[in-house]
Amino acid sequence: MAGKEPLVITGKDEMRRWSRSARAKGKTIGLVPTMGYLHEGHLSLIQESHNHADLTVVSIYVNPGQFSPNEDLSTYPSDFLGDVEKLKSVPGGVDVVFHPRNLYEYGQNDGMKQGENGLKRKEGKVVSCLENSGAGHETWIRVERLEKGLCGKSRPVFFRGVATIVTKLFNIVEPDVAVFGKKDYQQWKIIERMVRDLDFGIRVIGGDLVRDPDGLAKSSRNVHLSPEERVKALSISKSLFNAKLAAETGKVNCKELRDSVIRAIHEAGGKVDYAEIVDQESLETLEEIKRPVVFCVAALFGNIRLLDNMEINV
Repeated sequence: MAGKEPLVITGKDEMRRWSRSARAKGKTIGLVPTMGYLHEGHLSLIQESHNHADLTVVSIYVNPGQFSPNEDLSTYPSDFLGDVEKLKSVPGGVDVVFHPRNLYEYGQNDGMKQGENGLKRKEGKVVSCLENSGAGHETWIRVERLEKGLCGKSRPVFFRGVATIVTKLFNIVEPDVAVFGKKDYQQWKIIERMVRDLDFGIRVIGGDLVRDPDGLAKSSRNVHLSPEERVKALSISKSLFNAKLAAETGKVNCKELRDSVIRAIHEAGGKVDYAEIVDQESLETLEEIKRPVVFCVAALFGNIRLLDNMEINV
């Protein structure tokens, strides 16, 4: 049954006016940043926002700033009308959907045509704003140490794009609380550190990772997996659960645990980008589990890169 109809806002100034009006009335605002193609994991973040704020804004924006030139961001799935219907199904609803056209457009004519989701097209190909060599966006936020490992090794511009777009969203929406999913564990920690270091008056909440009944971590990318690849991809979560159980029973050598997960994924036909056991706060790699850690994995099945992680508290 359809629920609350959210207000859809596309302009930055209109978004600011709405937020400032709400806060003038004494209301607190929660923000859930997304790139759309919503699933149950996103919806759980909205429910978490309800626990901490009076009103909830969900942003839907495919951020070109976190894609490098060799990544075709046009393949990122999109279903805005479907997303709005899903948001209406959330108990308590969503107050605003912030769906901007392009947050890197400042009015200059750079010779590119605007395409779907506000992404720029040049000679028929979707490109990121990183390739815009004109009077475009040139200010970036770096969280220098936390962004270097894990996903940062193979995607060197990714987290500067994430930190920058989140800063822009914070400055536009002006929330009191922001909720990020723990599936993207490094991203969550980077945003926490950025908020602390730059003195944003925003509380950052980490929402628990949500899995399908078979154990696969929820992801918008899962739609691209073939049925065979999806079955093989279960090796990620199964091996992580086994590693957690082993650690809880006294097997705390990180190399042995890493090797077991890598072996399981390889045997299933996957390719491991990384499998690292790191401190939950510093994200530094460890040789032995002596304090709370998180086991982070990125692996490819076919051409689909999947993330998963498991917190281990021993």
